[in-house]
Amino acid sequence: MALYLFAGLALATDGNFYGTAVDLNGEESGTIFQFTPGGALTTLYTFKSGIGPAYGPFGPLIQGTDGNFYGTTSVGGNDNGGTVYSLSMGLGAFVKTLPKAGGAGEAVTILGTNLTGATRVTFNGTESAFTVNSSGSEISTTVPAGATSGKVRVTTPGAPW
Repeated sequence: MALYLFAGLALATDGNFYGTAVDLNGEESGTIFQFTPGGALTTLYTFKSGIGPAYGPFGPLIQGTDGNFYGTTSVGGNDNGGTVYSLSMGLGAFVKTLPKAGGAGEAVTILGTNLTGATRVTFNGTESAFTVNSSGSEISTTVPAGATSGKVRVTTPGAPW
């Protein structure tokens, strides 16, 4: 079996790298794998050619803010045009800020999962006023005066992220 990497690696919140590889010549049409910074390689899932609802991983894995990974296949699904799949490794949800950094007064969008009901947003411990959008997956805020470099935290009824 010869595996080919067609997409980059995803650096996940657990510090490991995740990716997909395709076997162009065998019974296995590809794999999902984990690669640690120390060099340990683990196959997490093997796609079998012609078996199951989808095979032939295509494109990169992306870690969603719910902690799960998402990817696509080139074969399977309706009309055999490919599918979208998810993989759970038990990683926790997280938030992502856009832009990644900014000064006091700069507008920030916080992306996450299940943010509806958020009660608090802090920039390295400094509170900021905020608004949750109707989908519950996005918060609009600004970097508060006095905030220093550090973690952005969102407190929801479920957990602080």
